[in-house]
Amino acid sequence: MKKIVTIALLICIFTLNLTACSDSSNKEEENVLEKNWEAITEDAKGTTVNFYGWGGDQKTNSWLDNFVARRLKEEYDITFNRIPMNIDDILNKLLGEKQVEVKNGTIDIVWINGENFYTAKKNDLLFGSFTDKLPNFKKYIDGDSLEVKYDFGFKVEGYEAPYGKAQFVMIYDKAKLNMVPRNHGELLEMAKNNPGKFTYPAPPDFTGSAFVRNIIYDIVGHEKFLNMEADKEKIEREIAPAIEFLKELKPYLWKEGKTYPSTNAQLDNMYSDNEVLMTMSYNPNYVSAKIQTGEFPKTSNALIFDKGTIGNTHFLTIPYNAPNLDSALVAINFILSVEAQSSKYDPENWGDLPVLDNRKLNEEEKKIFENVELGKGTIAQDILLDHRVPEMPANIIPIIEEIWQENIPVEGE
Repeated sequence: MKKIVTIALLICIFTLNLTACSDSSNKEEENVLEKNWEAITEDAKGTTVNFYGWGGDQKTNSWLDNFVARRLKEEYDITFNRIPMNIDDILNKLLGEKQVEVKNGTIDIVWINGENFYTAKKNDLLFGSFTDKLPNFKKYIDGDSLEVKYDFGFKVEGYEAPYGKAQFVMIYDKAKLNMVPRNHGELLEMAKNNPGKFTYPAPPDFTGSAFVRNIIYDIVGHEKFLNMEADKEKIEREIAPAIEFLKELKPYLWKEGKTYPSTNAQLDNMYSDNEVLMTMSYNPNYVSAKIQTGEFPKTSNALIFDKGTIGNTHFLTIPYNAPNLDSALVAINFILSVEAQSSKYDPENWGDLPVLDNRKLNEEEKKIFENVELGKGTIAQDILLDHRVPEMPANIIPIIEEIWQENIPVEGE
């Protein structure tokens, strides 16, 4: 990859047509944050904004490719170019460019959160603090909210703008399961009454790891983890009651806990095939989308524990060498609009929870969100928010996953 980047630089320097390189250099020298918003939107006209992020969900991709791309073109004359790429590859690309001092890259916006944001910020891969420049951020976002100020325990400091919210839910078929577990104890009882009909993806699968953290919270609480250092011995001591519970649960799981689904997609398929009675998701409106496509039974419902389930915010950031800063700012500002956030909230489009502060909306804007049809099986947003607990710091999550792997071995280990 470094050789390719270097060749690109040489071409930029020595080719007779220097327009693209000089334009980018001029933009870099000019501090875009010193311009007023009208100048930024004017300079964004006719440009292309390159959006890099996970591309594994068809509905999400469709919303970006159709709704966002269409509206940016119509309203701002910006061409929206989505490049699907896993975040590890995105960070490796930016790190490689940083090492060979690529001043004008190809990425304008990155979909990011958690430890990946921390890595990018720590390695100076980001443009800087930009959210105060966005009119919709100032108008609609609660900048003092912990979910905006912190990303998995790491200070945001304006380096990324909230994109959407997620919250962990479990999903069951009410036609097949009479007893709906509202805490870890009831979950164990349900598993005992239905041996082999419950399981969860093995960490470090994203959703399986979230399930384990929810069990930890339900048993030992969440407050002690919010500012906890990445000290394995201390973490192991604090989560010991939850690990003991997971050991007790293990014999009643699918295949007696000798093996686990490797991904959440596999667990979804097992639920669809009636191999297990429950599945789970970090998208609370996921169940509605799966009912619509016919993948889940129409009697599927989401559930949360009485003490709450983990929620987090995912963000958009701008790399240090973004070639189109003006259009990046305009695109992110549009995504923070009532129009975009309400469209994204609709399960037919995506079902992602909005990030706008309801207290900052006028009555007409509130009605727009209230009129969104959430579909079957979902939990109302006010109930979700009342049962929302914060994520752990990102640097202790791998430690918890490691402890799980050491204590809950699968067959052959």
